[in-house]
Amino acid sequence: QVQLVESGGGLVQPGGSLRLSCAASGSFFSINAMGWYRQAPGKERELVADIRSGGSTNYADSVKDRFTISRDNARNTVHLQMNSLKPDDTAVYYCRTEARLYSYSSIRYSYWGLGTQVTVSS
Repeated sequence: QVQLVESGGGLVQPGGSLRLSCAASGSFFSINAMGWYRQAPGKERELVADIRSGGSTNYADSVKDRFTISRDNARNTVHLQMNSLKPDDTAVYYCRTEARLYSYSSIRYSYWGLGTQVTVSS
Protein backbone atom coordinates (compact mmCIF):
# COMPACT_ATOMS: atom_id res chain seq x y z
CA GLN A 1 0.00 0.00 0.00
CA VAL A 2 1.00 3.59 -0.55
CA GLN A 3 0.42 6.58 1.69
CA LEU A 4 0.67 10.12 0.34
CA VAL A 5 1.28 13.12 2.55
CA GLU A 6 0.87 16.59 1.07
CA SER A 7 2.21 19.86 2.43
CA GLY A 8 2.64 23.47 1.40
CA GLY A 9 -0.86 24.80 0.95
CA GLY A 10 -2.08 28.06 2.41
CA LEU A 11 -3.34 31.56 1.75
CA VAL A 12 -1.54 33.74 -0.77
CA GLN A 13 -2.28 37.02 -2.50
CA PRO A 14 -2.88 37.14 -6.26
CA GLY A 15 0.43 37.12 -8.08
CA GLY A 16 2.12 35.23 -5.27
CA SER A 17 3.74 31.81 -5.17
CA LEU A 18 3.37 28.56 -3.28
CA ARG A 19 5.19 25.26 -3.43
CA LEU A 20 3.31 22.03 -2.78
CA SER A 21 5.07 18.81 -1.87
CA CYS A 22 3.88 15.23 -1.67
CA ALA A 23 5.80 12.29 -0.26
CA ALA A 24 4.91 8.66 -0.95
CA SER A 25 5.64 5.99 1.61
CA GLY A 26 4.64 2.43 2.35
CA SER A 27 5.23 -0.93 0.76
CA PHE A 28 5.51 -0.95 -3.01
CA PHE A 29 7.75 -2.09 -5.86
CA SER A 30 7.82 1.17 -7.82
CA ILE A 31 6.20 4.55 -8.11
CA ASN A 32 5.23 5.44 -11.65
CA ALA A 33 3.24 8.56 -12.48
CA MET A 34 2.85 11.25 -9.84
CA GLY A 35 0.64 14.23 -10.20
CA TRP A 36 -1.50 16.99 -8.79
CA TYR A 37 -5.22 17.46 -9.20
CA ARG A 38 -7.47 20.16 -7.80
CA GLN A 39 -11.10 20.59 -6.95
CA ALA A 40 -12.77 23.93 -6.46
CA PRO A 41 -16.14 24.27 -4.71
CA GLY A 42 -18.94 23.15 -7.00
CA LYS A 43 -16.55 21.89 -9.66
CA GLU A 44 -15.20 18.52 -10.68
CA ARG A 45 -11.72 17.42 -9.79
CA GLU A 46 -9.31 18.25 -12.60
CA LEU A 47 -5.74 17.44 -13.54
CA VAL A 48 -3.27 20.22 -12.84
CA ALA A 49 -0.03 18.49 -13.82
CA ASP A 50 1.57 15.10 -13.80
CA ILE A 51 5.02 13.66 -14.31
CA ARG A 52 6.16 10.19 -15.31
CA SER A 53 9.07 8.37 -13.75
CA GLY A 54 11.15 9.20 -16.82
CA GLY A 55 10.47 12.90 -16.36
CA SER A 56 7.88 13.63 -19.06
CA THR A 57 5.29 16.14 -17.90
CA ASN A 58 1.74 17.14 -18.72
CA TYR A 59 0.01 20.38 -17.70
CA ALA A 60 -3.49 21.75 -17.81
CA ASP A 61 -3.70 24.66 -20.24
CA SER A 62 -4.78 26.96 -17.43
CA VAL A 63 -1.51 26.53 -15.52
CA LYS A 64 1.04 26.25 -18.32
CA ASP A 65 3.89 28.76 -17.96
CA ARG A 66 2.89 29.41 -14.33
CA PHE A 67 3.23 26.02 -12.59
CA THR A 68 6.15 23.61 -12.67
CA ILE A 69 6.00 20.00 -11.56
CA SER A 70 9.10 18.10 -10.52
CA ARG A 71 9.94 14.88 -8.72
CA ASP A 72 12.70 13.22 -6.75
CA ASN A 73 12.60 9.55 -7.63
CA ALA A 74 15.03 8.60 -4.88
CA ARG A 75 12.73 10.11 -2.24
CA ASN A 76 9.43 9.30 -4.00
CA THR A 77 8.37 12.91 -3.75
CA VAL A 78 6.68 15.27 -6.15
CA HIS A 79 6.57 19.05 -6.00
CA LEU A 80 4.40 21.67 -7.62
CA GLN A 81 5.85 25.17 -7.85
CA MET A 82 2.98 27.57 -8.40
CA ASN A 83 3.78 31.12 -9.53
CA SER A 84 1.62 34.05 -10.60
CA LEU A 85 -1.30 32.60 -8.68
CA LYS A 86 -4.80 33.74 -9.52
CA PRO A 87 -8.05 33.62 -7.54
CA ASP A 88 -9.22 30.92 -9.99
CA ASP A 89 -6.44 28.68 -8.68
CA THR A 90 -8.24 28.47 -5.33
CA ALA A 91 -9.04 24.83 -4.66
CA VAL A 92 -8.13 21.77 -2.66
CA TYR A 93 -5.06 20.26 -4.29
CA TYR A 94 -4.69 16.49 -4.24
CA CYS A 95 -1.60 14.43 -4.87
CA ARG A 96 -2.08 11.22 -6.85
CA THR A 97 0.30 8.44 -7.74
CA GLU A 98 0.30 5.18 -9.65
CA ALA A 99 2.32 2.41 -8.09
CA ARG A 100 3.24 -1.16 -8.77
CA LEU A 101 3.03 -3.11 -5.55
CA TYR A 102 4.88 -6.24 -6.63
CA SER A 103 7.78 -6.97 -8.98
CA TYR A 104 5.90 -9.92 -10.49
CA SER A 105 2.81 -7.90 -11.38
CA SER A 106 2.49 -5.06 -13.86
CA ILE A 107 -0.79 -3.88 -12.33
CA ARG A 108 -0.66 -0.25 -11.29
CA TYR A 109 -2.78 0.99 -8.43
CA SER A 110 -3.93 4.56 -7.95
CA TYR A 111 -3.58 6.34 -4.62
CA TRP A 112 -4.72 9.77 -3.46
CA GLY A 113 -3.63 12.09 -0.71
CA LEU A 114 -6.08 13.83 1.59
CA GLY A 115 -5.61 17.18 -0.07
CA THR A 116 -4.23 20.58 0.88
CA GLN A 117 -6.13 23.86 0.61
CA VAL A 118 -4.79 26.63 -1.60
CA THR A 119 -6.55 29.96 -1.33
CA VAL A 120 -5.63 32.90 -3.54
CA SER A 121 -7.20 36.08 -2.25
CA SER A 122 -6.35 39.66 -1.40
